[in-house]
Amino acid sequence: MGIFSARAQQVTVAADGSGQFRTIQAALNSLPNEAARPRTVYIKNGTYREKVMLDGKQNITLKGQSEKGVVLTYAQARDEWRCDPVAGQDDWGVATLNMRNSPDITLENLTIINSYGFDAKGDVEIPCATAPGGKRTIGKNGHQMALRTMPGTTRLTVKHCTLRALGGDTVSPWDVDAGMYYFKDCTLEGGVDFYCPRGWAFAENCRFICHNTSAAIWHDGSGNQESKTVLKNCSFEGDAGFKLGRFHREAQFFLVNCKFSRDMADADIYQASSGPGAKQWGRRVYYQNCRREGGDYAWHKDNLSTAPGALKASNITADWTFGGRWYPVSGKPATVALPAYDPTAKDRYSALPQAASTAPAGSAAAAPSTDSVAEKMLVYQRSVGGWPKAVGSAKVDYSKPLSAAVRASTLADAGRNDATIDNDATTREIRYLAKAFKATGKAEYKAAAEKGVRFLLQMQYANGGFPQYYPDKSNYRHQITYNDNAMVKALQVLRDLSRRTNDLDALNASLTEPATQAVARGIDCILKTQYVQRGKLTAWCAQHDEVTLQPAKARAFELASLSAMESVGIVRFLMDTENPTPAIRQAVEAAVAWLDAVKLTGYAVKDQPDARQPKGFDRVIVPEAGSTIWARFYDLETNQPIYVGRESKPQARLADIEYERRTGYAYAGVWPEKLLNREYPRWQQKWNTTASPAPGSTK
Repeated sequence: MGIFSARAQQVTVAADGSGQFRTIQAALNSLPNEAARPRTVYIKNGTYREKVMLDGKQNITLKGQSEKGVVLTYAQARDEWRCDPVAGQDDWGVATLNMRNSPDITLENLTIINSYGFDAKGDVEIPCATAPGGKRTIGKNGHQMALRTMPGTTRLTVKHCTLRALGGDTVSPWDVDAGMYYFKDCTLEGGVDFYCPRGWAFAENCRFICHNTSAAIWHDGSGNQESKTVLKNCSFEGDAGFKLGRFHREAQFFLVNCKFSRDMADADIYQASSGPGAKQWGRRVYYQNCRREGGDYAWHKDNLSTAPGALKASNITADWTFGGRWYPVSGKPATVALPAYDPTAKDRYSALPQAASTAPAGSAAAAPSTDSVAEKMLVYQRSVGGWPKAVGSAKVDYSKPLSAAVRASTLADAGRNDATIDNDATTREIRYLAKAFKATGKAEYKAAAEKGVRFLLQMQYANGGFPQYYPDKSNYRHQITYNDNAMVKALQVLRDLSRRTNDLDALNASLTEPATQAVARGIDCILKTQYVQRGKLTAWCAQHDEVTLQPAKARAFELASLSAMESVGIVRFLMDTENPTPAIRQAVEAAVAWLDAVKLTGYAVKDQPDARQPKGFDRVIVPEAGSTIWARFYDLETNQPIYVGRESKPQARLADIEYERRTGYAYAGVWPEKLLNREYPRWQQKWNTTASPAPGSTK
């Protein structure tokens, strides 16, 4: 397609599949980290429910089709994020849109929302491995970041964007030493300190909406005496009694031609008692021509002339604000160098303080033992909560040693958009970590497993289906995926959690009810996706469209077709249901009848030695008395076996597709044999008293 070339200048994202990518993250992942010319990720109108991580990439514009039409939304309370003992050690990943070490980024025509406070019904108590007592109360109005930038992200331009949250720190561009941020024609909404830049910031023609009485705006200029936050031609409104602003450290405010609503409190920008305040450079808060609806307060009278340099309003421009370090309007080259950026340095305003020991004085705290495999699983867990099945072309293998360099690079890559339930990824780790926690008592294993469960709950569609990947929905990854039992294995983890069995009883009980509800939705999806052929229930396809629920094509050799292999796993899951409903019983009976009807009696699939072939053997289907096999895929209308190679053309014989595919993919097997001969008869005997006894059983 050419979109992965460094020469490519634009890729398109569309939630409806009409672009090259369905998710913003997938589009960003496709771009090289560096490029001489700007790259544009053009985003069509739609709602994108994903957390986006922009890490180590530069010179990119995220451009929406329209500000109101493109909505990037995610729900995440900062206090909840901090409860993760691994990812929550700093703010990387706490926001809806996260950036670090990514200079020269432009955001245009976007709405970015952290919906936690809007969604929450009230304060909730959650398990928290990093909090005293192991629990923390998450407030509906607590800190919630829509945009969070970390050091290395400078020269950020935000135009015609809406950034919303109900809590504090909605817009948090934080690099006190070298951060430079330009906002124009934007709407910003949140709670306390919801616009809180560190370094240099200029906001022009912006609307600020405050839902807290402590402060709307905030600044940290402690890194350089010249750093400042400038607000020109901006308007401020909010809840009754909201205060304009405050600062905890050295700060410098310029407000020019701003308008305040009558709801603003009679309180000047003030020094917060909880911070070190302005000690080195004194109080620096300047106003010019600022007016309040209903009458001005005395404290915002004109005092710009008292600023160093006897400034006038005409001096206060975006280019002036950054003092030669950046010219966002004129585009001139910088004349003042920024401090050198150290990508290994910690964000000093992001890391959690070291937790105090709760062990009695003079005693030695017993450290929990560790599990080497579980430790590697902690390293590979992605910020979103799931795990990858591979990194690039290399499969994740926990049996291999993990060097310090690989460990460091993998942890730094936690924002990669490759979390999946394919090939046992995520479900395998959740089960292993829960068991490891019970064996070792190490809280990080439990927290990681619980985060994995929350990933499963989050990725599930409202109709109960599961995509193959989340939040990456590019290509066929967005489809409801029964292939290789991916969805069934996710549901079985949630079912075991709801039943408090198979070591998942170690996880927090607050997850039990959400897991129970997710299983119910999953069963409903399974029943609705069972294929109806000429009015008769049959089986399932390996993939189904997440909207229409109809069979869908995935890879070139995976056409929309009935799948014997995947249907076996689904039937087993349904048979494991306690007190199955009539609809579940009907689904099982119909699928078993179909599997019995399409069996290939008198045949076997074998790997026969063949020195002429690249692998030294060939895979063939041959006659064999007494044997029964099933094709993996069957035509949706004729129930005839089909074998499909990379040309996507169904063939009647396995021998008719290319050697690479027929020996590299399971096109035929005995998957339903045990189900039909043993498991189903016993299930039928239990739920149908008129049925014949199962082989080898007694009534």
